Parts: sequence; structure tokens; C-alpha cells
Amino acid sequence: MKPQDLRALMDEPACAHNAKGKSGCARPKPGAAAGGCAFDGAQIALLPIADVAHVVHGAIGCAGSSWENRGTRSTGPTLYAVGMTTDLTEQDVIMGRGEKRLFHAIKQAIAGYDPAAVFVYATCIPALTGDDMAAVCKAAQEAFGKPVVLVDSAGFYGTKNMGNRLAGEAMMKAVIGTREPDPVPEVARRPGIAVHDVNLIGEYNIAGELWHTLPLLDELGLRVLCTLSGDARYREVQTMHRAEATMVVCSKASLNVARHLERTWGVPWFEGSFYGVADTSAALRGFARLIGDADLSARTEALIAREEAKAEAAIAPWRPRLAGKRVLLYTGGVKSWSVVSALQDLGLTVVATGTKKSTEEDKARIRELMGEGAAMISEGSATALLAAVKDLRADILIAGGRNLYTALKARLPFLDINQEREFAYAGYAGMAELARRLALSLESPVWAGVGALPPWRAPAEVVP
Repeated sequence: MKPQDLRALMDEPACAHNAKGKSGCARPKPGAAAGGCAFDGAQIALLPIADVAHVVHGAIGCAGSSWENRGTRSTGPTLYAVGMTTDLTEQDVIMGRGEKRLFHAIKQAIAGYDPAAVFVYATCIPALTGDDMAAVCKAAQEAFGKPVVLVDSAGFYGTKNMGNRLAGEAMMKAVIGTREPDPVPEVARRPGIAVHDVNLIGEYNIAGELWHTLPLLDELGLRVLCTLSGDARYREVQTMHRAEATMVVCSKASLNVARHLERTWGVPWFEGSFYGVADTSAALRGFARLIGDADLSARTEALIAREEAKAEAAIAPWRPRLAGKRVLLYTGGVKSWSVVSALQDLGLTVVATGTKKSTEEDKARIRELMGEGAAMISEGSATALLAAVKDLRADILIAGGRNLYTALKARLPFLDINQEREFAYAGYAGMAELARRLALSLESPVWAGVGALPPWRAPAEVVP
């Protein structure tokens, strides 16, 4: 990718901080890609497209472990969970065999799995050696009759957020707008209810969270043309341009797709979250507002009143057990503020939140929810986290799986909130599950056991 193209991606007009006279997102600094490079962000953004062969052109280490390395779920194909890589070695680099290996990898993926399309992810090595991946993808598409899309996402281009944008850029250039949506089946039509097509951008269906919200949208007559990219299909991504409204669910870095749909196809968009009762209701109202259907607005309010009452009834038994508990939330991106809102809905006190991968607007949302003095943690080492837990008197750590053993060694209750988790916390139903999981973690009898004196030590021997 040309340097001027990367600089253009740094300037996102849809980001609020650009409107304040700033030149755009901060440029990556040396070491900024540690813990999540551009390649990682691009693959995360597109991997849940379930019927596509995702081929990583690079060393074996870039592919990592494949099967279920993320908690995304699919109602059908599981091809997205099959790791594919060209497995470049030193000999391939020395002998200049990168392009040949890529062509044969695409051929093998198509012959072995018959995917709807092949996505080729560029990594640092072929970007440095100068492999003409665009030419290889074009030749493979002509030879095998399948769409082959290059996602130019070398890790050194920048951070994970930059990778999200690069993934969106690839979809805009090669996929979106290349097919028309299927007509709404007659069996899906309901008398007196108009069907409106919508998109969800940044919904990755972690632990099946999408399935908590789809029934609500379906009841309102909102057909989701595409979720970019949870439980998505290639043919759905092609039709995103025909939606009447788009919701950006997660990641400010994906705003470029929403802006492209609005600029090129006239599709309005808004930002929202499905974490928390209040935010879920606001998201449903957002669709009704953009679409401008009076009947849809009335039905939305009726659905919200019913679902909020059901959610409150489900949460009520857990509220007394969570009252007064203090939470340290260490995550990033949209979850750094959206989960704060959900926890506050449950009556917990969030003493601090992580912002390592958050944008400036994410931080503004945090200050709006937690006050101007909100504690934000950018350093996620075990030492820093445990110091924050002690200083802020947190009762539980909510973070990603990599922090699990830090919490357990410190004898601290822990809840996994990141992409590897097994439980869905989005939507009205997800709030009850979140409350339940928090209570179970906080009240586990193991904490009393590990905090007690061993039987061979008398109270007098306790060292302060």
C-alpha cells in the first residue's frame, strides 16, 4: 500500500475529533503494533465471514492457532475456523517463491473447500519482499472463477484499529455493491408490517451475541442484509449498499465503511451498542429514527417497553447480590465504554476502565459515563493491574482471557469479557446472563477458601 493511502486512512472525517481541528488519528509510534498489529485487526474484522477461505500470506506464526481462536459463532459454514497460510520460510524469501506459493495456496483452498470467495491477507514479509499480491489474486480469480480479494494489511502499517480500516477498505473496493439483495420471501412477510433492510457493522457474533438481537430486529420488520462480519456470508457483504440504515456496533475504526455507504449509496448511519438495557433500547430507536417510519417507531416503543420489563424481572434477583461491588474493567475499543454502561445498569461501580485500544471518542464516552475524573488504564501489565485493583479497592477484575491467571494468582474474582469468551452478554437477554456470571464469580466459595489461614498456621503467626 502506498504511504499516501495509509495517511488518508488516518484522516477519518466521521471521527468527532477530526471536527475539532485536529489532523486525524495519531500516527503509529514504534512498538505501537505490539499486542495487535494491522494484520491482526484486518483478520479479526473479516474472519467471521463464514463461507470464505481466509488465506494468510506470510510466516506460520502470523496464522496462529485457527480453530476457535475467537469466540465468533456461525449458523452454517465453519470454513472461517480453518486456518490457511502459505507458511513462508527463509528459503521461500531467498528464492523468491512467495508469489508462486500464494497462487498454489489459493488453488488448494478452492479445490479443497469450494469457498464463496478467497480473502488473501498480506503480512509483513511479502510486503517487504515486494510480492505482487494484487497480480496473483487477479490471475487466480481469472484461472479459477472465484472472487479472490486482497486485504493489504501488513502488520507494520500500524495498530489493530488501522487493520480494521484496511479490512473495510478492501470490502469497499472489491465486494460491496457487486450484487443485488434477494427479494424478501413471501413467507417472511407479515400483514401490515413493512420490511426495511439494515446493516450492522462491527458485530462479530462473539459467543452468539448476534442471536440475542436478531429476533428483536426481525419482530420489528428489520431485515439485516449484512453484519460485517458476524455470521456473515460473502453474498451478504455484496449487498450492503441497498440498506436503508446502518448501525456501527463496534469499533470506531470501521466508520470508513459506514461513511462510504452514506457518501456513495446514500445509506444513513448511526453509532450504537447492544451492551446494557438502556443502550439496546437506544439502538432500536436509532433504526426507527433513521428510517422514518411512524408505524415502526410505535412498534419499537411497544417492543422496548415489553423487553425492558422482562429484562428487569430477570435481573432483579441478582441486583442485591451485586449491590456495592466495585469493578475494574480492563478491555479496549468500544467495550471500554459500552460495558461500563451495562455494568452501571446493574448498579455496580466501575472504578476504572482500560483504554489501550480505545479511540479519543471512546475516551470521551467514558468521561461522559464515569465523570471527568474517570480512571483510565493504558498499561495492562500484571503489576499495573494488580496495583490498580489494590489502590481502587476493586472486588472483581473484568478483562480478557490473558489476564485470567493474573487475577487467580492474586485471589481475585475474574470475568472474561473479550473475544474468547463462551457467554453472550449483548441485548436484553444478555444482561441477565452478565448479572448471573458476575454473581457466580464474586460468590464462588473458592475465595473464602484461598483467603483463609492454612490449618497449620496459628493466628499469632500471621504476618501483616
